[in-house]
Amino acid sequence: MQKLGLFLAIALCATGCKKTSEQSGKAAPGKNQAGQAGPPQSSEELKTPLAKIDNVVITLGEFQERVNRQSPYIRARYTSLEQKKEFLDSLVRFEVLAQEAYRRGFDKDPEVIRTMKQVMIQKLMRDEFDSKVTADSVTDAEMKTYYEANIAEYVKPEEVRVSAIILKNKAQAERVLIEAKGDAGKTNKGFRDLVVKYTSDEDTKLRGGDLRYLDEKTTDVPAPVVKGAFGLVNTGDVSAVIDAGNGTFYILKQTGRRKSTTKSFDDAKPQIRNKLFREKRVQAQKDFIEAQRAKAKIEIDEANLAKVRVDTSTTPGADDGHGHDQAPPTPGLPQMPPPPPAVGGSDGQPTP
Repeated sequence: MQKLGLFLAIALCATGCKKTSEQSGKAAPGKNQAGQAGPPQSSEELKTPLAKIDNVVITLGEFQERVNRQSPYIRARYTSLEQKKEFLDSLVRFEVLAQEAYRRGFDKDPEVIRTMKQVMIQKLMRDEFDSKVTADSVTDAEMKTYYEANIAEYVKPEEVRVSAIILKNKAQAERVLIEAKGDAGKTNKGFRDLVVKYTSDEDTKLRGGDLRYLDEKTTDVPAPVVKGAFGLVNTGDVSAVIDAGNGTFYILKQTGRRKSTTKSFDDAKPQIRNKLFREKRVQAQKDFIEAQRAKAKIEIDEANLAKVRVDTSTTPGADDGHGHDQAPPTPGLPQMPPPPPAVGGSDGQPTP
């Protein structure tokens, strides 16, 4: 694992070298690359060598790009010449270790190769989608269509929640009502006990009589029951016996109430934009992967696949085959590894 951690850091450097060298050859107009006031630095100046380790050259531009990649707190440490020497030494140390890793052949290690591929895939997906599929790519028309198609999510009527004792005999219902309005039915638990004891409806008995939240247009229960539910003013109120009109009689207890809510399109836009953006990005990723699969020549030998032996034991410390703890992968997308450890540890020192 030590060689993997070291070479993964090197791999990150290797996959980013081209981008780094391109960036190091450019400077923002009116500012130098350190963000300080002054004339732009020429491309020739940025190519000035600061150090050479065998055949690797660290240029002024690369040094500036690396130091400016640090957090503002870390950057503030490297303003004097001595401090800049300290940072340059960390880059030299990185290259020295990288070259030793190559000399030992770690670049050909299967574990390192797999991890390097994961890093490259991660960079590929960012390069492909970070600028092409953004939240701004979701149009107002798309958001409006979604809002109107899912209006029930944003415009909700008043709802009331009740529990019910359901009986098939009115005289019995009147007798049970006395208990329900007395001490026996005063608490929700007490009312549930009465449901278990008396109700004739097996489905609602399993839920303690709970009919869940109802709005005034619901057809899940008889209309007289809905009217009776909304006639209960306060949580805890118990209704009179209600003739449901189908040979059953209900005694209701209110257990909750929700006021009507309306979220306008303008209020809902940020939430809708994020939802549609995520959906667009996932679909774009799936389409991209399928397009790459279509271009590749893929052969599957199912007979040999059937010979694979899978260890189903729950051994502590199992990993994903790349030296990382297992984590559930995103459906349809390549699994990415966690960020590599910085060379030298995570003690607040700069990362090359």
